[in-house]
Amino acid sequence: MSAEPASPVVVDVVIVGGGMVGASLALCLAPLPITVAVIEAVPPASGANTSFDTRTTALANGSRNILQTLGVWDAISREATPIHKIHVSERGRFGSAVIDATQQGIAAMGYVVHNHVLGRALWQRLEREPSITVLTPASVTAMRTEASCVELNVEHGGVTRTVQARLVVAADGADSLVRRAAGIKAEQWSYEQTAVITTVSPERLHQNIAYERFTDSGPIAMLPMAGARMGVVYTLQPAAAVEVMELDDGAFLKTLQAAFGWRLGRLSQVSARHAYPLALTRAAAQVAARVAVVGNASQGLHPIAGQGFNLGLRDVITLAEVIADALIAEDAVDVGNAALLDRYGAWRASDRRTLVGFTDGLVRLFGSPWQPVRALRGVGLLLFDLSPTAKTALSRLSLGFASHMPRLARGVPLPTRRTPHAHT
Repeated sequence: MSAEPASPVVVDVVIVGGGMVGASLALCLAPLPITVAVIEAVPPASGANTSFDTRTTALANGSRNILQTLGVWDAISREATPIHKIHVSERGRFGSAVIDATQQGIAAMGYVVHNHVLGRALWQRLEREPSITVLTPASVTAMRTEASCVELNVEHGGVTRTVQARLVVAADGADSLVRRAAGIKAEQWSYEQTAVITTVSPERLHQNIAYERFTDSGPIAMLPMAGARMGVVYTLQPAAAVEVMELDDGAFLKTLQAAFGWRLGRLSQVSARHAYPLALTRAAAQVAARVAVVGNASQGLHPIAGQGFNLGLRDVITLAEVIADALIAEDAVDVGNAALLDRYGAWRASDRRTLVGFTDGLVRLFGSPWQPVRALRGVGLLLFDLSPTAKTALSRLSLGFASHMPRLARGVPLPTRRTPHAHT
């Protein structure tokens, strides 16, 4: 990480938000002949950054490839737990489905990692990149878009500084200030559900099986973790979540056990619990004048399919590849030009639209109280379990729905130039 520069800060790309998505984008851009700045409100090492909290992320195989190519997977893999099987069922209904990585010819269906492990690995790598300027703790207070650049007012170190860039990337979450300042509207629908997050110890070994259990109150995900623990995402209606959060550990375990069942034997040793309201957030566009939107600022998903970070990471690698290709094609490139951003938006459209629809459809399908729908769900799970073709299609979910996958998702580094262009 370079030393703090004198004001104003002038770079090619400024990334607002240094969470998992924003930090990943900075690492993607680091080898390119451009200058990059990251603005993050909460220092990752402070322990108060909610992007790197006690929650877990299910990394898809495509995401693993990306992190490997970025040089951070080795630091993550030591604390990552592979998912060998996914077991899907519905409480009180017949029919279940099991997807086995071995049958799909892959090493794992995905990997479960604590967010703080991901954050630590990304930022340790980021700190070794001399081409990246980091401002933290810092926050954007104003944004002005000019013909040739964007100017940000940034509160940093007790003073207001100006940061000027050709391109601003909104990686600042579902309530993105940058997205709003760029005039991009966002739709948000509350699912009227709250996710209670914790970990438990099962009586039986988890054998690297992830469980998705649909109940009348919402889905329960049980994710295998190191130390024979299971990560729990217990989805409830808001009032029920408040009640569950107020239970003592013994009563909570009893409630969770009744909802999930006994496939893992008796559950014990619950950790601290945290509650998060669930909503679908979708930006009307991923680009505006000199602005690109990525991650939760573009789309915030229900955790039912565990695809939020994976989708955001594909935003990141697509934008990075579009920039890299433009730098190779031309001697001098304005990385915030409209044609470049339009290519990014068009490339992401299919994957984004399909996965948002898939995730939202699952929530609505398994949340429907209509009796005929509930009966058909069990039949559908049974038929799915009997269909190798359907399982293969679902196992490819981790690669996304784009017609052409970016290089980094295939484990191929981005092309770079040898001589950087000066920023003018």
